[in-house]
Amino acid sequence: MTNPVITEVTDRVVARSRESRGAYLKRVRRAGAELRERGPARGRLGCANLAHGFAAAPAEDKLDLRGTAKPGVAIVTSYNDMLSAHQPYETYPPELKRAVREAGGVAQVAGGVPAMCDGVTQGRAGMELSLYSRDVIAMATAIALSHDMFDAALLLGVCDKIVPGLLIGALHFGHLPAIFVPAGPMTSGLPNKVKARARQSFAEGKIGRLEILDAEAASYHSPGTCTFYGTANSNQLLMEVMGLHLPGATFVNPHTELRHALTGAAARRAVEITPHGAEYTPVAEIVDEKAIVNAVVALLASGGSTNHTMHLVAMAAAAGIELTWDDMAALSKVVPLITRMYPNGQADVNHFQAAGGMPVFIGDLLDAGLLHEDVLTVAGRGLALYRSAPVFKEGGALKEGALVWQERSEPSADTEVLRPVAEPFSPDGGIHMLSGNLGRAVSKVSAVKPAHLVIEAPAKVFDDQLDLLAAFERGELDGQDFVAVVRYQGPQANGMPELHKLTPPLAVLLDRGQQVAIVTDGRMSGASGKVPAAIHLSPEAADGGPIALVRDGDVIRLDSAAGTLTVLADLTGRTPGGAPLTDEQWAGTGRELFASFRRTVGPAERGASVFGGAA
Repeated sequence: MTNPVITEVTDRVVARSRESRGAYLKRVRRAGAELRERGPARGRLGCANLAHGFAAAPAEDKLDLRGTAKPGVAIVTSYNDMLSAHQPYETYPPELKRAVREAGGVAQVAGGVPAMCDGVTQGRAGMELSLYSRDVIAMATAIALSHDMFDAALLLGVCDKIVPGLLIGALHFGHLPAIFVPAGPMTSGLPNKVKARARQSFAEGKIGRLEILDAEAASYHSPGTCTFYGTANSNQLLMEVMGLHLPGATFVNPHTELRHALTGAAARRAVEITPHGAEYTPVAEIVDEKAIVNAVVALLASGGSTNHTMHLVAMAAAAGIELTWDDMAALSKVVPLITRMYPNGQADVNHFQAAGGMPVFIGDLLDAGLLHEDVLTVAGRGLALYRSAPVFKEGGALKEGALVWQERSEPSADTEVLRPVAEPFSPDGGIHMLSGNLGRAVSKVSAVKPAHLVIEAPAKVFDDQLDLLAAFERGELDGQDFVAVVRYQGPQANGMPELHKLTPPLAVLLDRGQQVAIVTDGRMSGASGKVPAAIHLSPEAADGGPIALVRDGDVIRLDSAAGTLTVLADLTGRTPGGAPLTDEQWAGTGRELFASFRRTVGPAERGASVFGGAA
């Protein structure tokens, strides 16, 4: 039986979204009906148009593309060989084309999307383009699919803004089936506890650049997603819970036999669910209100990335669904935290996989009535399909039919990493919503010790993260309790960069016994760690938010347990301090190309999107 709060929140989302969702579905269902009636999409193209579309195809594919007997499958890829998470995609197109051909279709690489790495750009000017890149990726996905050559899409993306951007773009072609094809996490490297200790030692000046570089290189060491549970792996977990991965596909390492088999299986499944098969499964019907609520539940239960408090709002809007932070707050009260993965614990996603992974995680939440089971997925109807894990038949090889799914009945093999709902790490979700006279914010509490959930201390105000780092290095933050207020870091101010660089020095002060926290209209993602933080503060300073009125010494109370954020000072009559950078100052590293995004982007609470929340 579904938990009554899950039902109530879902009903609210449905009612709130009725008009926008109805208009969206009317549009995509009309397109889907036309596709079913008239055969493969490319059959509607003029001869000159179609000739352009297959001019470069190999002879075998060219013959199929000239005709209309076989459905066309688009491959949209984020491949590049600089970033570990996306490097494995180098070999995917030929694998996917071969499997699609075996299943009776024909596949083409329709386009590529940018895939920048927040790990590379941390603390750099490039980070100020990171959040904007999500909407660029959505537009690039739309361009790839705009050729009207295709009947389904295989989406190749893993990290941060790439997966949300791909899905937003695909939802604007919601009549097409779409399957995400993951690449998997790299194998485990330097233990997370050792890595965190090295970062703090470097922040304190105890080790030098060569030593910290050795530690980082031992952590991020091979192809695949970074193994900590940040936005990239939160993306992957959510795509499976939303039914956009094949069951059990999420955390299988790259370049393994099982990974290759799952890649081929995704391609074959894409052909089976085109409008011309017996199991037509458009992505618009998969991403409905129940799937969105399931995604929020999974985010909370896993202590996932705070970035998804924006990405889920934006992805829902692309499907005509209005999701709010109030919905997330209501769900957080009844969804327990049942995983511990770094930075919420010492384990990584490989340990989660070994403990039972997605089949156990989804199965336990289903049994507790915390997920909607009656949903459509790329594997078929019903989330119960995702209780199963992919395995090879005895004597199986890398060929069609060798892969089967077996339901996992065993509980978690390691309750320090993955626990049943009845014995959670925390009775409520790993992300809390905050509100008060400073506005609304997000707090990731899954890694914060209970003693640090409440702090009341004077503010130290900074308009740039580099100013805080410099103050730490000068010793000006030593021996005192404070709340660091870092403002003009919101989407309108400078693209809302992540502020991971601030975690090690603030963690050092916390370990010394100081009470410290951070309040910001910027981001700290899935790696905010043990420092109490109120992030994504909305309205932001550049949009007239009260954070612009805070002064040094104002006492701020951050109560993540109660969900409140309050400045204990009278702000009446004050004028804003500081200011966002002008367009002239916000230049270099290509930022000037995105000046129009600063003027059109919406608030964090509405998804920080340049699309205005329109479906």
